Amino acid sequence: MRPARPARLPRPRLLPGILLACAALALAKGHALLATVPARLVAPAAAAAPTPPAAAAASPPADPAPDPVDAAERALLSRLRERRAEIEAREAALAARETVLAAAERRLTARLDEMAALQARLEALERGRGEREEAGWRGLVKTYEAMRPRDAAAVFDDLDMPVLAGIVNRMREAKAAPVLGAMRPERARTLTAELARLRATQHRTE
Repeated sequence: MRPARPARLPRPRLLPGILLACAALALAKGHALLATVPARLVAPAAAAAPTPPAAAAASPPADPAPDPVDAAERALLSRLRERRAEIEAREAALAARETVLAAAERRLTARLDEMAALQARLEALERGRGEREEAGWRGLVKTYEAMRPRDAAAVFDDLDMPVLAGIVNRMREAKAAPVLGAMRPERARTLTAELARLRATQHRTE
């Protein structure tokens, strides 16, 4: 019978103990380094750390509901602006029309002035012509008034009636009566009727 072997003692595990010792040593060194860092270096780092603003942390306020009174006022202001634009456009159109009418009125006034000046010239020419004609009539009248009635009657029997009526109408009655008495009766009656018509026309135009 073999003799019994003595029981083996468990071998101590050194690796975990070594690791634990290293960790404790590193922790101690870290505490020692933090203790040696100056306070002025730690403070800026702490201050530089971003802090959430209070406004950002707070939730934004919800949009207020639209006020119906404000919407009505805006609509009213918009309509008033449109109405004002329409009124201004109408006033501009009226001003332009008044300008055109004023220009046309000035042209018409100038035209009327020209026509009035022309009318005055024509009237002056007509008066001059009438005066010359009247002077010619007066010369004929003097000529026939100076003739003997029988000689004047012989000429009057052959004159055109308008010319004869114009001469006798301008003669004095004392000179015309003997001439009419010496004319042919039928010619004298026709002349008398023409003189009556001519004097009636002159009377209406005066």
